[in-house]
Amino acid sequence: MAITRRTALIAGSAWAGTSLLPGRSRAEAKQVSLAFGPVSPVYAIGMIAELKGYFRDEGLDSKLITGNAGTFGRQTLAAGQALFAHGDASHPLQLNARGKPCKILLATEMVCSYANIVVRQDLYESGINSVEKLASYKRADGAKPVVAATAIGSGTWVFGTYVFEARRLGDKVNWVAGGGPNTMFPSLQTRQFDAIMAPPSWIVEVEKKGFGKTIYDTSKPGVFEKDFGGTLPVLVIYTLQDTIDQDKAMVQAYVNAINRAMVYVKATPLAEVQALVAPKYFSGVDPDAVSAELGFDKSTWAYDGHIDKASFERGEKPWYRKGTDIPETRYDDVVDMSFLMAARAKTK
Repeated sequence: MAITRRTALIAGSAWAGTSLLPGRSRAEAKQVSLAFGPVSPVYAIGMIAELKGYFRDEGLDSKLITGNAGTFGRQTLAAGQALFAHGDASHPLQLNARGKPCKILLATEMVCSYANIVVRQDLYESGINSVEKLASYKRADGAKPVVAATAIGSGTWVFGTYVFEARRLGDKVNWVAGGGPNTMFPSLQTRQFDAIMAPPSWIVEVEKKGFGKTIYDTSKPGVFEKDFGGTLPVLVIYTLQDTIDQDKAMVQAYVNAINRAMVYVKATPLAEVQALVAPKYFSGVDPDAVSAELGFDKSTWAYDGHIDKASFERGEKPWYRKGTDIPETRYDDVVDMSFLMAARAKTK
């Protein structure tokens, strides 16, 4: 049998000298990896599982692979350079449509923290303080306002475009790829972008620096529900069907570790969670920004990871639209809650 890159990743040769697991005389740590991007508290659950030792407890040697946009996780998984990805739920749907069958294993967010819209400071001060007013704005050359998502096809793009389309304003703005904060913030400041899609941590930094103001904030009660009809799987952890077929035990171990991280976050004060992840991953980020993002899910979500059919079907509104290139997909064809259910039973 030919050995593919993915087969090699799944086989993941153990490294010598790893600590023994309880009840075993000998242990081998399988090498696994989680791809996502950018390095943001919105993806902290994998970092927490690593720092708390939950992967190690499950016999896994886990590596985090990061990029500049949510699409990085999808691309890295598809290329066989990671076994798991953490990103917008539209990504596994897109991979399915491209002949790379995936399964969503659990949700890590059910209200979108990165569907927020921040407009440049000068525009806000001129009275542009709503989605509708932004859509009616014209640039100096008469062009439509420029709104930046991290990447075209990313989660910020999927949710951002839907907000405008839901209000029948989809043809009133021009979308561009803005990348991460190192490119987003300066482009907003220099007026190359009129508005950007932003997670809570970016909002804090942008507003503190005086670059812009928020005009659409999903942390406010009712805002997300008004346009999207309720909660839906936003951020998810997913893997290729091939990975499940080749090593179900490894997939189960991975979900066990992530579930333990969610249980920890739900039961732990925000300041303690932040103290865990900040030194290694967010030492150069404004502490208030990190707190805002970690706190978003604390205030909007139950941390159970579960995706039911009703919430999945609410995702049809943003997912299955012209431009997304995502064909309608049945819940049972892309969601597999069996690993999560087993993990939750183990932690009770």
